Amino acid sequence: MILEEIVEAKKKRLPEHKALVSEEKMKELALASQRKTISFYDALAKEGLSIIGEFKKASPSMGVIDNKLELTDRIDQYNHSVDAISVLTEQDYFHGGVDYLKKVRGISNLPIIRKDFIIEEYQVYEAKVIGADAILLIAAILDDEQFKKLYNLAYSLGLDVLCEVHDETEMKRMLDLDVKIIGINNRNLKTFEIELSTTTKLSQMVPKGKVLVSESGVIEDSHIELLKESNVDALLIGRAFMESRNPGELAGHWKKVYDAGN
Repeated sequence: MILEEIVEAKKKRLPEHKALVSEEKMKELALASQRKTISFYDALAKEGLSIIGEFKKASPSMGVIDNKLELTDRIDQYNHSVDAISVLTEQDYFHGGVDYLKKVRGISNLPIIRKDFIIEEYQVYEAKVIGADAILLIAAILDDEQFKKLYNLAYSLGLDVLCEVHDETEMKRMLDLDVKIIGINNRNLKTFEIELSTTTKLSQMVPKGKVLVSESGVIEDSHIELLKESNVDALLIGRAFMESRNPGELAGHWKKVYDAGN
C-alpha cells in the first residue's frame, strides 16, 4: 500500500536529517526559539470559509505537478487570498523539503502548516525550528499513545495540530482524544482515490466546538457547494491551486461561492 511505502521511506530519511542536526541539537533549537507562532487555529475558526492554500511539487497520484507559478509568485498570491498555507516537506513521494517551508516563512505572515508524515518527536521539533505554526498528524499511521505524545509536544511548543482522519474509526479516536482541529481527507491514503462523500459522511460525527477541515478533491464550484452543506470551517486545496495561473483569484471566487445565499 502507498501509505505504508511512504512511512517506510520516511523512516529511512530521518537518519539523514539527524546526521545534519542531531536530535539533541534540534530539541535545543526548538526550545530556544523566540519566534511567536501565528495561530493556525484562529485562522480556520473565524467566521466564514477559510482556505488553506498548498504548495507541493508532486504527489503519488499526480506525479510531478505542472506548476504554473514560481514559489514566490504563488505565495504572493496566497498572501492576499487565503488564510493559511500548507507546505509539503516529504521528499520521496511529494518532492518537498524543509527548505521550501523556510522560503515560504520568509515571505509570508500567514500561518504555515508543515504537511508531512510525522512519526517522531524529532520532526515536531524540526517543524518549530524551520518556522511552521502547525503540523499534520495522520491517525492512520499512529496509535493513540504515539498520537498523544506528538500532539502534546506540538502544543507545548506553541504549534497547532491538524488531526487527519479517513474513516469512522479514526474519527472516533480523534473525538475520544478531544483534539481541536479535525481534517477529513477525501483521498484514501491506501488507494489514493478521492471521494468528497467522505467529508459528507464523517462530518456528521463532529460536535460543535471543533474546527473541521475538508482536505483534497476540490476542483470546481459544485464541490464548494457540496462541502458547505457539511458545515466545514476550512478547505485545504492543493491540485486546483497548483495547476492555476491565478490561485488567488480562484480562492476569492470560491469564497464567494461559499458565501452565496448566506
